[in-house]
Amino acid sequence: MMNQLTPRQYRILQFIQTQESTSNAGIRAYFIQVSVPISRITLIRELDILVHTKSIQKYGAGRNVRYKLTEETPLLRVIDPEFYFKTESDQRTILKTFNFDIFTSFSAPIFTESEQQKLTALTLAYQKNQASMPPYLIQKETQRLTIELSWKSSQIEGNTYSLLDTEALVKENREAPGHTKEEALMILNHKYAIDYIMAHPENFTIMSLRKIEDIHGLLVQNLPGVHHGIRHHQVRIIGTNYYPLDTPYQVKEALESTVDLVNRQKNPFQKALSAILLISYIQPFIDGNKRAARLIGNALLHAHRACPLSYRSIDPVDYKKAVLLFYEQNSLAYFKTLFIAQYEFSVKNYFSDLK
Repeated sequence: MMNQLTPRQYRILQFIQTQESTSNAGIRAYFIQVSVPISRITLIRELDILVHTKSIQKYGAGRNVRYKLTEETPLLRVIDPEFYFKTESDQRTILKTFNFDIFTSFSAPIFTESEQQKLTALTLAYQKNQASMPPYLIQKETQRLTIELSWKSSQIEGNTYSLLDTEALVKENREAPGHTKEEALMILNHKYAIDYIMAHPENFTIMSLRKIEDIHGLLVQNLPGVHHGIRHHQVRIIGTNYYPLDTPYQVKEALESTVDLVNRQKNPFQKALSAILLISYIQPFIDGNKRAARLIGNALLHAHRACPLSYRSIDPVDYKKAVLLFYEQNSLAYFKTLFIAQYEFSVKNYFSDLK
């Protein structure tokens, strides 16, 4: 599948996956129905691209040509986020409860051959750049990544600190006027957790429940009203009718299954992406779940000599939409697109001469 689909290609794939198979005429009729006309020549060109990238299959000849979705794991089902979120949360047809079969789905490869080749090439470039960089520059770049990750990860959760204010806070412990103490604590806690992860990569070659709880503990320390450890109460998520698991026993069981799955996986990118989405999906803590998930993903990447993500260039709304698509439809296709783009951004913007 392509690393980056156009909105029109998303719509084509989303329609095809609702059909056992369909024709060129059937797809054009769908576009007319949704008031997005498309010419026959343009549609053929888009279909040829999707066939070439093995996103769809083409069979038959002449007027009998038909298209169907390539057989793949349900996790990779493509959903157009722009179209999907035009429907309000109360009107969307979703998977409202936790799907325990999700762990089986994550056992299949997530990344296509071309995606894996791209990620591997980027990682080799990252490792080469680090090997040729003096220690003081590595330390400087690590601090820069720490500041930008602390800022963006906090911003995704509603923190209003600017990047410059975050830099002053992390470097000089100078709080920005007009902001709450809690916002400063959230950012500083990110710094402490990232410092720990970067200093101890060997701790995360094998994941454990305790290590996830430790990272979460660093992220929420001293935050008022936020308790460390697996939650004992139901939580709700803004913008969705998906209900996470509601008992501590189920939450712990799901988190242990995630740890087991991640430890069995060999691909560091699949490890990281699986951990990020599953921890977010389980919502094991009363607060700080997505923050912990992002840092656990980075811990796994760093432990396997891959570049951590700063998420600096990501739109927080896009990030939230990608996570909600996984909650509601168990589709990670959009999140994977963002993940690959952020990995490329990080490799080219940290520890690199390609700035």
